[in-house]
Amino acid sequence: MGQLHNGDWVDRRVDAGKDEEGRFVRQQAQFRRWIRADGSTPFAPEAGRYHLYLATACPWCHRTDMVRSLKGLQDVVSVSYVAPLMRQGGWRFADGHDDPLFGYDFAHQLYTRADPEYTGRVTVPVLWDKKTDQPVSNESSEILRMFDHEFGALAADTYDLYPAAHRAEIDRWNHRIYEPLNNGVYKCGFAHTQAAYEEAFEELFATLDAVEAHLADGRTWLVGGQVTEADIRLFATTVRFDAVYVGHFKCNRNRIADMPHIQAHLERVLALPGLRDTLHMDEIKLHYYGSHESLNPKGIVPKGPSLPWLG
Repeated sequence: MGQLHNGDWVDRRVDAGKDEEGRFVRQQAQFRRWIRADGSTPFAPEAGRYHLYLATACPWCHRTDMVRSLKGLQDVVSVSYVAPLMRQGGWRFADGHDDPLFGYDFAHQLYTRADPEYTGRVTVPVLWDKKTDQPVSNESSEILRMFDHEFGALAADTYDLYPAAHRAEIDRWNHRIYEPLNNGVYKCGFAHTQAAYEEAFEELFATLDAVEAHLADGRTWLVGGQVTEADIRLFATTVRFDAVYVGHFKCNRNRIADMPHIQAHLERVLALPGLRDTLHMDEIKLHYYGSHESLNPKGIVPKGPSLPWLG
């Protein structure tokens, strides 16, 4: 795993992603512009103007792809995917995963196209504006919010994933699950010390226990009576949990399959129209087990586990 330094790609393990106690620290997204329907930014919601670069393996990417599908934006915002295996050069366009805009070989070329002296990690998703030839955003939480609320008549109105009446509660759940769960699995997997790992492990499973208890009263969704972005954010982690995080990231107190209410929630989200098409478990497993050489040096991808709900 490498990064860009003043526009030059450096293929080496980067230790900047930890604090003094060995905790994994996630880099903040650096492209944070907004598409606005009210004309308050240079980025208007227009069909065919934007392209979304994704990785099928990545949960942050997956949640934007899910919202794009639920909002019926498949013909409005085009999409392409980097290859699942990420080694030298970082995310790459290879093995049938091509860059349709510029014919680049690596995602880091998008970053230096935007900023020739860019320094930092190269991540996806990237929402690219073809009209002005620049990235709008590489922050997944903001991309999914744009898809949900800024495309107006260009989007389907079947789902309002951030309804005004429930926004405060949705925000609380987003905050409650992000650091200990969505990011917590990475804090377990990429911890540099035993203490940092155990701290993240305890926070992770305390959060899963709280979610399980919350769903145990028979409710269908985390907030209110409809699916919201809080459910999408939860699902992007839980759907990868048993296949990857239990073993590869040592999140092994129990599986999601052992938490019946979260498992049922996972299956309800997956049953929403079009969402099964956004899930590519083979590429998810190939990415995690094949790309993280420090965790799995031989790159052997496990055949299991059995996931009956996957079909």
